[in-house]
Amino acid sequence: MKHTRLLLCAAALASFAGFSASPAFAADCYADYKAKQDSPLRLHYGVASVSGQCSKAAAQAQLAQRLSAQGWTLLNVVSVFGPEGLAQRKDSAGSNFLRF
Repeated sequence: MKHTRLLLCAAALASFAGFSASPAFAADCYADYKAKQDSPLRLHYGVASVSGQCSKAAAQAQLAQRLSAQGWTLLNVVSVFGPEGLAQRKDSAGSNFLRF
Protein backbone atom coordinates (compact mmCIF):
# COMPACT_ATOMS: atom_id res chain seq x y z
CA MET A 1 0.00 0.00 0.00
CA LYS A 2 2.80 2.41 0.93
CA HIS A 3 4.69 1.65 -2.30
CA THR A 4 1.53 2.14 -4.36
CA ARG A 5 1.03 5.64 -2.94
CA LEU A 6 4.66 6.46 -3.56
CA LEU A 7 4.38 5.31 -7.17
CA LEU A 8 1.17 7.29 -7.68
CA CYS A 9 2.79 10.43 -6.26
CA ALA A 10 5.83 9.95 -8.49
CA ALA A 11 3.62 9.47 -11.54
CA ALA A 12 1.60 12.58 -10.69
CA LEU A 13 4.76 14.65 -10.28
CA ALA A 14 6.18 13.35 -13.54
CA SER A 15 3.02 14.21 -15.45
CA PHE A 16 2.90 17.67 -13.86
CA ALA A 17 6.54 18.31 -14.78
CA GLY A 18 5.80 17.28 -18.36
CA PHE A 19 2.84 19.65 -18.49
CA SER A 20 4.69 22.67 -17.11
CA ALA A 21 7.51 22.23 -19.61
CA SER A 22 5.08 22.59 -22.49
CA PRO A 23 6.42 24.71 -25.35
CA ALA A 24 3.32 26.91 -25.17
CA PHE A 25 4.55 28.17 -21.79
CA ALA A 26 8.29 27.95 -22.31
CA ALA A 27 10.43 29.79 -19.78
CA ASP A 28 12.54 31.45 -22.49
CA CYS A 29 10.36 32.80 -25.27
CA TYR A 30 11.38 35.49 -27.73
CA ALA A 31 9.82 37.19 -30.72
CA ASP A 32 11.27 39.05 -33.64
CA TYR A 33 9.17 41.91 -34.94
CA LYS A 34 9.01 44.96 -37.20
CA ALA A 35 7.95 48.39 -35.98
CA LYS A 36 7.66 51.95 -37.27
CA GLN A 37 7.58 55.56 -36.14
CA ASP A 38 5.95 58.38 -38.12
CA SER A 39 7.07 61.97 -38.73
CA PRO A 40 9.71 61.26 -39.89
CA LEU A 41 9.18 57.67 -40.96
CA ARG A 42 11.55 55.29 -39.18
CA LEU A 43 11.49 51.50 -39.33
CA HIS A 44 13.19 48.93 -37.16
CA TYR A 45 13.55 45.19 -36.72
CA GLY A 46 13.96 43.92 -33.19
CA VAL A 47 14.00 40.93 -30.88
CA ALA A 48 12.17 40.97 -27.55
CA SER A 49 11.47 38.63 -24.66
CA VAL A 50 7.88 37.40 -24.29
CA SER A 51 6.40 36.28 -20.98
CA GLY A 52 3.57 33.84 -20.41
CA GLN A 53 2.28 31.96 -23.40
CA CYS A 54 4.83 31.59 -26.20
CA SER A 55 2.65 32.47 -29.20
CA LYS A 56 2.45 35.15 -31.86
CA ALA A 57 -0.78 36.47 -30.34
CA ALA A 58 0.78 36.89 -26.89
CA ALA A 59 3.88 38.48 -28.40
CA GLN A 60 1.77 40.87 -30.45
CA ALA A 61 -0.21 42.02 -27.41
CA GLN A 62 2.87 42.53 -25.25
CA LEU A 63 5.02 44.19 -27.90
CA ALA A 64 2.29 46.54 -29.13
CA GLN A 65 2.01 47.91 -25.60
CA ARG A 66 5.77 48.14 -24.94
CA LEU A 67 6.53 49.76 -28.28
CA SER A 68 3.62 52.19 -28.05
CA ALA A 69 4.91 53.47 -24.71
CA GLN A 70 8.10 54.51 -26.56
CA GLY A 71 6.34 56.06 -29.57
CA TRP A 72 6.60 53.05 -31.91
CA THR A 73 3.85 51.16 -33.72
CA LEU A 74 4.13 47.39 -34.04
CA LEU A 75 3.80 46.36 -37.68
CA ASN A 76 4.02 42.59 -37.23
CA VAL A 77 5.50 39.76 -35.22
CA VAL A 78 7.69 37.77 -37.59
CA SER A 79 8.07 34.69 -35.39
CA VAL A 80 8.33 33.36 -31.85
CA PHE A 81 11.19 31.10 -30.81
CA GLY A 82 13.29 29.82 -27.93
CA PRO A 83 16.80 30.76 -26.84
CA GLU A 84 18.30 28.70 -29.68
CA GLY A 85 17.20 31.41 -32.14
CA LEU A 86 18.77 34.39 -30.37
CA ALA A 87 22.32 34.23 -31.72
CA GLN A 88 21.27 34.16 -35.37
CA ARG A 89 19.09 37.28 -34.94
CA LYS A 90 21.39 39.39 -32.75
CA ASP A 91 23.29 41.15 -35.55
CA SER A 92 20.13 41.90 -37.55
CA ALA A 93 18.38 43.44 -34.53
CA GLY A 94 21.38 45.60 -33.61
CA SER A 95 20.47 48.11 -30.91
CA ASN A 96 16.92 46.71 -30.81
CA PHE A 97 18.10 43.31 -29.59
CA LEU A 98 16.16 42.73 -26.34
CA ARG A 99 15.55 46.50 -26.06
CA PHE A 100 11.74 46.36 -25.71
